[in-house]
Amino acid sequence: MAQQLKITQVRSTIGNKPKARESVRSLGLKKIHQVVTVPDNPVNRGYLKSARHLLTVEFVKDGNDEQ
Repeated sequence: MAQQLKITQVRSTIGNKPKARESVRSLGLKKIHQVVTVPDNPVNRGYLKSARHLLTVEFVKDGNDEQ
């Protein structure tokens, strides 16, 4: 299956640059400690690069965490 990224927001977007805030929001994150799973593609990698100080990332084989 396609590679997935499990992304957790660990810091607030308050006081950060608008580009970082928009990137976090584009990934579907709204609250601290919220987790989303997104496809591993260049668009999502770009979002992660601009907001890497606010997020943690794990690689997941498919969309499920249960194995």
